[in-house]
Amino acid sequence: MCGIVGYIGPRDATPIILNGLHRLEYRGYDSAGIAVVQDGKIEVRRAAGKLSNLSDLVAKQPISGAPGVGHTRWATHGAPSARNAHPHTGSTERVVVVHNGIVENFLELKEELTAAGVVFKSDTDTEVIVHLVERNMATGLDLTEAARRAFRLIQGAHGIVLISSAEPDKLVCARIGNAGGVVIGLGEGENFIASDIPAILEHTRRVIFLESRQMAVVTRAGVHVET
Repeated sequence: MCGIVGYIGPRDATPIILNGLHRLEYRGYDSAGIAVVQDGKIEVRRAAGKLSNLSDLVAKQPISGAPGVGHTRWATHGAPSARNAHPHTGSTERVVVVHNGIVENFLELKEELTAAGVVFKSDTDTEVIVHLVERNMATGLDLTEAARRAFRLIQGAHGIVLISSAEPDKLVCARIGNAGGVVIGLGEGENFIASDIPAILEHTRRVIFLESRQMAVVTRAGVHVET
């Protein structure tokens, strides 16, 4: 199962996320990536192979900022490659997603989005999620409601985290079915998201586990859990 780490707070998200992903290496993966909001834009770094490859890339092409999210991927749709590694951005590059699970109706959704003019940049099923969210935001919805409506359309079991540079004060995450856990770690003026507790234990022992069909809006100040 893939690994997820997210952070929002006053610190630089990059080292927190990379360290958290290292703690999830036991889950198995074939590529990794990280995205942070830096100077009002989403910056993404992705690499195939071991996390050391991603760390080397970040050292050569540094990124810093918050919020941020990282992911270790075990390929399902699309070959193991930097192109197919998470996180994935939408067409506007203002929304980014990481995802555990399989979008069982992704072909149907991809055909619908492609017919509407969306150009896909990867071979993954995950990419449909970020395009659905962007499409909803284009109608005037905020990230939370745009995500909720996208979640209603996708079939299967999922753990999902979304960030938007248009709303850098929050992360939106969800658990749908049993695609591994979604754990929210509670800090002081900062909060964390992970697919498993070891990723965030060095920062907090206070956690919330999302149940299936729950989503959460995570800010520096707190966590709001919704259906």
